[in-house]
Formats: sequence, C-alpha cells, structure tokens
Amino acid sequence: MSVTSLFDLSGRVAMVTGASSGIGRSLAIAFAAAGAAVVLVARRVQLLDAVRDEIGKAGGRAATLPADLADRAAVKECGARAAERFGAPDILVSAAGTNRRKPILEVTDDDWDATLKLNLDAPFFLAQSLVPAMIARGFGRIINIASLQSVRAFADCAPYGASKGAIAQLTRAQAEAWSRHGVNANAIAPGFFATELTAPVVNDKLRWAQMASRTFVGRNGEPPDLWGTALFLASRASDYVTGQTIFVDGGFSAG
Repeated sequence: MSVTSLFDLSGRVAMVTGASSGIGRSLAIAFAAAGAAVVLVARRVQLLDAVRDEIGKAGGRAATLPADLADRAAVKECGARAAERFGAPDILVSAAGTNRRKPILEVTDDDWDATLKLNLDAPFFLAQSLVPAMIARGFGRIINIASLQSVRAFADCAPYGASKGAIAQLTRAQAEAWSRHGVNANAIAPGFFATELTAPVVNDKLRWAQMASRTFVGRNGEPPDLWGTALFLASRASDYVTGQTIFVDGGFSAG
C-alpha cells in the first residue's frame, strides 16, 4: 500500500448529512473529489440538488436523499434507503445541526427537543442503522461533527452545547463498540467557520475579528481547512485512530 493510497476514497460510499450547506456541503464535495460516491442528505431539496450537480460537473458521483432528520421516522427511512443508489455506505458524516440561541432561562421544551433530536438523536440512530453493513464488510468510518462547545460553554447556547458535549461521548461509545470490527468512530470539532449556524457571530464584524485574534493562527476557518482531517478520518490512513475528537480550530481551544 502506498502512502497516497491511504487517503484514496475510490470505491467508497459516503453518506453526508447536512449536505445542503456549510460544513456538510464542503465535506461532501471533498469526499467526491477524493473518489467516493456521496449520498447527500438534508431537508432543502433545491440546495441539495445544487450540490449534487456541482459534484457531477466536477466529475464526481452524488445522489440526493431529502430527509428531515429531526423526525425519528425520517432518520430510520434514511438508513433504510441509504444503499439505493451506490450500495451500503462505508462512511457516515453526521454534519446536520441546529443552534437556537437563547438565554438558558428562555429555552422552551421545543427548543430543547428540536436541538437534541437533530444534533444527537439523528447521529446515534443513523449510525446504528448503517453500521451492521460496515461490520459485515470489515470496514467503516463514523465521523461526527462536534464543536468547541463539546468542552466549553458559550453564552445563549445551552441546548446546542449539551448536544455537542454528548456527541463527544457518543463518539467514544461508538468507538468502543465497533472499532474491533473495523468500524472506527471519531469526531471533528471545528473552530469558527462561516456557516448558517454561525451567522450571528459572522455578521458581527467586531466579534468575528475578536474570534480570529484568539486563535494561534490569527484567522477564522475556511472550508478547505477541514478537508484534510476529514479525509484522514474517512480513509485507511486512520486505521489506528478511533474514539477521538480532533479540534480543527487554529489553536483556539489550546489557548
């Protein structure tokens, strides 16, 4: 096996949730460029179709699977239909998420339930659905999207922070259960990237600049900053890496 082949995703199938925008979209495009066939999952059909078409124009392979992953029945249907186009996925990236920003005393039952259903329940039950086929093949990769809030608190984000702290622990539990079968589970904790979820911070130019100044690198993240780590965790290059949360944050969490 050559060094470069360790990172090659040719012949692999990746399912990416939250693929219509933000981190999910970026990672879906990167995986397709690395040779994987990609199943794109999100609610917004038009945006999902646009990502599929972008991948196709670049010579990649992608199919859409519209689903509202905050709905438990839709999660189970998504798992059942995952293999329809390209065969059973080898890789699952759970990037779909929501963050309802409110002071903790103003958080409603609906705020809490909606956040936990999408940010935590969906990654759990979708992986539970897909992993048996991975175990049967002796290879699989679970990549969960964690957060700086997996380890620290930010104002007005209690449900989101709770869900992302749980994602870090879920990743460890998945790794303990499945790694001996060739299915590794890891998480990526991005720093500050411009996405729909971070729009309230991005649109505050002073605050956005302050976040950049608190990194060791001196800037906030750009989509390609996540590609290398994601490809590493999706490929044979990470055969002996499991149960980890890797912070891709320009050094923010180390300061």
